[in-house]
Amino acid sequence: MDDTFLETRRMRLRAFRANDEDLGLLVALDADPDVMRYINGGRPTSREEMRTQRLPRFRHVHPGLGTYGYWAAETRDDARAFLGWFEFRPLVDDRPDEVELGYRLRKEAWGRGYAVEGSRALIRKGFTELGVRRVTANAMTVHTASRRVMEKAGLRYVRTFFGDWPDVVEGSEHGDVEYALTRSEWEREHPGCGMDGE
Repeated sequence: MDDTFLETRRMRLRAFRANDEDLGLLVALDADPDVMRYINGGRPTSREEMRTQRLPRFRHVHPGLGTYGYWAAETRDDARAFLGWFEFRPLVDDRPDEVELGYRLRKEAWGRGYAVEGSRALIRKGFTELGVRRVTANAMTVHTASRRVMEKAGLRYVRTFFGDWPDVVEGSEHGDVEYALTRSEWEREHPGCGMDGE
């Protein structure tokens, strides 16, 4: 069964599978303190939490989009190396209007343009095929690498805000930033790529 959601020049985004292999890939990803630094200060996710909470969440089908909200990213070559995951999840489960974009990649994939490549492809698919009207993304203010990805993907700074998060992370005193992009803004940058009839 082909579980591919989309392909880019170098990557395939596919549905997560409820098996030990994908579970192990996710546990290993979250076990890297550098990967988790801006999430919870570097703490790993336990295998049990991943199995009972995270993986079921990754496999939830959102009726508004008719798809999952999280996608495993792997290389398109024969190795099919696991790179991490992308989030493209509606903020309201049964409506496609506004989705949150996110990404978490293995350290070996950092600095190679994968996050931008995947984000741009998801944005395009959202605006041209899924009925999305606005894409939003958040990061810690001090997380400059993630902010650069958002900007290169076409999102624009909206605001700085201070949330009540369960984990105190170094730099959280500077708050978080929201970036966003509307379909009309995207269509102005990509003429001829909009949805038919709109």
